Formats: sequence, structure tokens, C-alpha cells
Amino acid sequence: MKKLPIKYLVILAVLILTCSVLSHKLSGKETLQDYAEKNPEVAYATREPGTPSPSGFSKADDASDDASLNANASTSGGSSPDTNASAQNNASPDTGASSDTGASSASALPADADPADSTSGSNSASASNPSSQNAVPFPLAEKVTDSIEFEVGFFYQPLTYPVIHRITGISYPMSKTDAALLSLETPPNILPDEEIASLAISYEDLRYMNILYYDFNGDVQTGELICNKAIAEDLIEIFYELYENEYQIESVRLIDDYNGDDTASMEANNTSCFNYRPVEGTSSLSKHALGCAIDINPFYNPYVVFNKGKAGETYISPAGSEIYADRSKSFAYKIDENDLCYKLFKEHGFTWGGNWNSCKDYQHFQKVPQ
Repeated sequence: MKKLPIKYLVILAVLILTCSVLSHKLSGKETLQDYAEKNPEVAYATREPGTPSPSGFSKADDASDDASLNANASTSGGSSPDTNASAQNNASPDTGASSDTGASSASALPADADPADSTSGSNSASASNPSSQNAVPFPLAEKVTDSIEFEVGFFYQPLTYPVIHRITGISYPMSKTDAALLSLETPPNILPDEEIASLAISYEDLRYMNILYYDFNGDVQTGELICNKAIAEDLIEIFYELYENEYQIESVRLIDDYNGDDTASMEANNTSCFNYRPVEGTSSLSKHALGCAIDINPFYNPYVVFNKGKAGETYISPAGSEIYADRSKSFAYKIDENDLCYKLFKEHGFTWGGNWNSCKDYQHFQKVPQ
């Protein structure tokens, strides 16, 4: 076959190049190089992890960057909201602002504090909680920097804004002035202003706690408690030991989920701690008001008062738990001196209501800080 002379090859190459240039000019399209030269910030920029990708970048890049961010957050102290809790909250449920600088000072909730935020892995506030639907004046708070993680799913920390917002007017008292100022539906726990100024405990004395526990079906659940900071370490260690031994507890929710009603919480067999209230039938503050007492599986371990009233009858609470007041009987979830729960609380210096004389509070453990 006869080869074409080189001059014809050169002419052919020039014609092809000329046609390509004319085609490009007539169509108005850009080459990738043209686009890169006109948009260097897009073509040559390096993207920070987690930032939206420009059109044309792979969505897979976004996903991997976001996953990396999440991993970094979990290793740098960030935590998921429930066991996430971690487990569920095994993470830190609210890493928002911490507890107040004093119960009596009131300042408006800052714009950057979102009362709608929930706590970590915690249960949502009760719909009957008036403070969950209205702005409530709280003392200014700082970022939570001293959250203590004992084990995965077990941590405690100062009260954050969402928690303070959730409990004020329910387990934590609200002043009459604040309630009127905010035009709230009557919260269940309102005190005169002078009493608010001299409360036995402040927000900063309390700690929010996240735990894991086994329910009556043997399933792992996330629980939450509010307690006095002086016993927080005791409680986290006790509940971790109970969890490790698969000790069953039916429910561990804040008393606020029952609108601060101790009777309703007991009837639901709910384990709870802090509630600013008097001892039932008296005007004296309960140790629960200081966050220093806790009730475990209360329906199966009732409160019993002997020779109550003029008739001298035996009073048993909650209603329906009368059968469990007879401690000579054997039944599930009974707390006695052979029970693991009893042994752990005693080891940590708590006293048990089942050892009292004039009354028996089989659900109740307390420890008063020195």
C-alpha cells in the first residue's frame, strides 16, 4: 500500500485542528481546562470535612467526611443522645449549658439556649410540664465541661438548660412571681418568692445522670436520674453494678415525667430520685428534696406506716401494693437484706427505709452528705 506524502498528513492535521477550533467557537462550550481557569476556587480548592460539596463533587466524599466528623466528635468528648443513650447516651446528651450560679438569681434564657433540646438519650418531658412549653427565667450557665463518663452509657453532669427548663415548676420549685410573669398554667410546684430565695438546694447542687439497666423483660433500657452532686459517684457505681449483674428495674425516669406526682410514679413502679417535696403527710422536707434519696421498684417495695391516724390503721402506699407489704412472703423484685440492691447501697453508706421502726419504706435508700 502506498503511503501518503508527509505534506498531505500535515495538511490533514491542520484541517482537523481548524475544524475543532471553529466548532468550539461556534458552539460556545467550555473545555474542562477553560472552566478550571475561570473557576480556580472550585477546581483547585481543598474542601474542609463536612462542608457541602460543589456541584460535580462526589456525594460519597460528603458521606465519608461526615462519618469522619462523627467519629472525631465521639472521641473528643461529644456523645450521642441516649445510649446512645449512648449506648444511648452513651454519649453525652446535652452538651449545652450547665447548671446555674444560684437558685435565687433569675435572668432571661439566652437566645442561644434552646429549651426544646432534649437530653441525651433521655425521655422527652411530659406534655403536662408547663415549663416545657414556655420560656422560664433561669440563672446564666456555662458550657458543660465536667461531665463524668463512668462507663459507656453511664455518665453524670451539671444540669443543662434543657434539663433546667424541664424540671422548673415541677420537681424544682418556681416562684409565684415567675409563674405569674410567664402566664403559665399553674405548675404543680410553686412557692412564695421568699421561700425560693432560701431553697435548701440550688441547680448547681444537682447532677443529671444517664444509666443503662435491664427492664422486667430482660431488655437493656436507658434511664435518667437527677441527684445531689455529693452522691452522684455512689449512684453511678451502684447502677453500673446492678447493670452488670442484670438486676431488673421496671422504669428509671425523672419524676417530672409524672408531673412531679410521687404517687403516680410509685404506681408506675418508677425508680426516681430528686423531687423537691415534703415527706408525705408532713411539712418537713424529704431527703428527695435534697436529691439524697432514691426509691427502687417502689410498687413491689411499698411505703408502710403503722398505727396511722385515730383509727390506728396501717397505711400502705401506693394503692394496689398491699400484697407486697407482707415481707414474709417470697416474690420477685423484693428488696431485703439478701438483695443485691440492698447490699450495694449499704456498701456505699446509704441507710435503708426498710430498717425504720415507726414506718417501713422498703423502696427507699438515702445518704446525707456531711
